[in-house]
Amino acid sequence: MCGLVGEITFDGGRPDLAAVARMSDRLAARGPDGHGIWTRDAVALGHRRLKIIDLSDLGAQPMTDTDGELTGVFNGCVYNYRELREELRGLGHRFASTSDTEVVLKAYLQWGTACVERFYGMFAFALVEHRTGRVVLARDRLGIKPLYLAPAPGRLRFASTLPALLAAGDVDTTIDPVAVHQYLTWHATVAAPRTVLNGVRKLPPATVRVVEPDGTHRDHRYWQPSYTRRAEYADMGPDEWRDAVLEALRTAVRRRMVSDVPVGVLLSGGLDSSLIVALLAEEGQRDLMTFSVGFEAEGGEQGDEFRYSDLVAREFGTDHRRMMVPSQRVSTDLDATVAAMSEPMISHDVVAFHLLSEQVSREVKVVQSGQGADEVFAGYHWYPDLAEVPREEEPARYAEVYFDRPHADLARVLQPDMLPPDDVSGRFVGEHMARPGAQTALDAALRLDTHVMLVDDPVKRVDNMTMAWGLEARVPFLDHELVELAAACPPELKLADGGKGVLKEAGRKLLPREVVDRPKGYFPVPAIRQMAGPVLDRVREALEAPEARKRGLFQDAYVAELLQAPDEHRTKRGANALWQVALLEIWLQTHGIQ
Repeated sequence: MCGLVGEITFDGGRPDLAAVARMSDRLAARGPDGHGIWTRDAVALGHRRLKIIDLSDLGAQPMTDTDGELTGVFNGCVYNYRELREELRGLGHRFASTSDTEVVLKAYLQWGTACVERFYGMFAFALVEHRTGRVVLARDRLGIKPLYLAPAPGRLRFASTLPALLAAGDVDTTIDPVAVHQYLTWHATVAAPRTVLNGVRKLPPATVRVVEPDGTHRDHRYWQPSYTRRAEYADMGPDEWRDAVLEALRTAVRRRMVSDVPVGVLLSGGLDSSLIVALLAEEGQRDLMTFSVGFEAEGGEQGDEFRYSDLVAREFGTDHRRMMVPSQRVSTDLDATVAAMSEPMISHDVVAFHLLSEQVSREVKVVQSGQGADEVFAGYHWYPDLAEVPREEEPARYAEVYFDRPHADLARVLQPDMLPPDDVSGRFVGEHMARPGAQTALDAALRLDTHVMLVDDPVKRVDNMTMAWGLEARVPFLDHELVELAAACPPELKLADGGKGVLKEAGRKLLPREVVDRPKGYFPVPAIRQMAGPVLDRVREALEAPEARKRGLFQDAYVAELLQAPDEHRTKRGANALWQVALLEIWLQTHGIQ
């Protein structure tokens, strides 16, 4: 929906409004429809608006409530804002707009920090209490909307993207070795609160942080499904679970149609996005706009899945748009894609999302997308292996099937001063899996993947690439009630039929069998997977740049080995090792980090 920024000072000084303006300007693409800056005492807020709900100027931000007690900035959408507004009216609150932002302000005045428990949606916000000077920062349950923090002596800055904080200046840009360890171990994922920069942190998902005027703060994590079997579902069989999942998904998709502008769908032709289209058609949506992207084949590898997306579009009568991207566009768009990344991301489909979002944003401002189903409903190939091991062996087995490389291998990848003394990534996984809850080994793996790996890889990727073009992406498979239901679902129903079994059974009630029973697909981008031509030239340029040599993250011999055979070195999960190493350097250089 938007982008937000802010600065809080704790040393008696006033906020640097020029720095706040620079941060806001860096977010212009996220919110091209309006902007504003507000300041009072030790706090300044800035906002960039993408008009989705209440298209009038009454929805502009930063917004102060009608009684002058609270000012806030908000990014995202509260899908049940209309119901909450009526409830709050009944409690005596007056509204000047029809925006969900004003509902957030009034909800906080009524319920305090517990207001987040009433929100159905994706959000990040900052609220300032005028009387106390206290600032409240919050993020939605699944971390769909980002919130980055740059703490410094006597000051805290925050923003919707990491590059916005860099634009303000005075950020510690030294490299965090633990984050780099995670990046090279978890397919470029870096878990909150870390980023690859020591001076920038992330507010974790499902967290409310209350910042006092003296700079002290307290965090409250307000949501975490138990991942255990629940008594109320004890009598449900496979058919009842199928129907319950379908009904919860139907509700999730319906919620995400709340908008004052048209809503489209990113349609890959896979099960997940096809289910969204089918449910919207069932709801009576007419002339639904759907969008698919494909790439030229290279090295004998097919680059599109249009036959499936075309099939779904015909079946449900959508207004369908196909976008075929020539290989040359991949290389020419690479730097723009990296510039849109808040953190380095190596998945090939990041370029696909950036290019697709550019085209889609010319047609609509809001889309629904199918991210999250594989983590929530156990769709990946490694889950059956994890389900069969004893709990005490699970962290080691997870490392075998999920990690890009073991800790021991990093000694030949990283320079000694960048290598943590122990396996920090493996320890993180072990500690997370040992937390209370998670009835089975599979439950523990799905909890980790849904609440850590998903948040800081596919979810972040979709937010960054769509919002770079002022396009809001909504993800119904991350509806928190659907996630809670899936977490309680018996593991065998999720693992059935090669993974996502219960979801496939739901799909068979609505979709052509060719879509449900097709092999699992992905956004193929052959021009990157094959690592040749202009993409390889850009990789070589980055790794041989003076900044890279000065920074000295990687062992020279290892980089030389990769460059000598660019397409031969793969991580355990199949990623191109050269691309993984180079992308980190390309990202650092693109964002001016010396």
